[in-house]
Amino acid sequence: MSQSGRNDEKRDPTSRRVRGKALRLGANMDTDRIIPARFMQDWEHLGDHVFEGEDAGLPARAKASAFVVAGRNFGCGSSREQAVMAIKQAGVKCVIAPSFAGIFYRNAVNLALPVLEADVDVEDGAELEVDITAGSVRESASGRAWQAKPLPEVARRIIEDGGLVEHTKKRFDKEAPR
Repeated sequence: MSQSGRNDEKRDPTSRRVRGKALRLGANMDTDRIIPARFMQDWEHLGDHVFEGEDAGLPARAKASAFVVAGRNFGCGSSREQAVMAIKQAGVKCVIAPSFAGIFYRNAVNLALPVLEADVDVEDGAELEVDITAGSVRESASGRAWQAKPLPEVARRIIEDGGLVEHTKKRFDKEAPR
């Protein structure tokens, strides 16, 4: 971990490859446990409370992780976009789960948090190498590998552009008469 307390992932921006530790969570992680309602008004510090609804020790562990690896139905519950914002503010670069609640998935794409659908079986703290664009996940120590469903092309472009707002600005800037 760096002096700032953030994860020490290594990233190649051309391939969207990220290397770092995984925070392992279970199935059906709902948005109330991702960011409890009592913390949602403090928009600048959501990441300080990420997963606190599950365990008070998880915010620090999330900040030391490049990835969240969870069970099925991640992000179920309410439609709060603060759940995605909290994960991003903690420094997590990608969430990997076998399935996501539809509204969480859409919020993640809109806010430029990569989400990969794969049933990855690793221990908490495992070192992973992930190519977000290709959807490949590899555990560094064992060499075990998984292949996620590729992101739909439009979702990938939105994430690469920095989210839906930036993607839309970029699109309209190209189409605007000069």
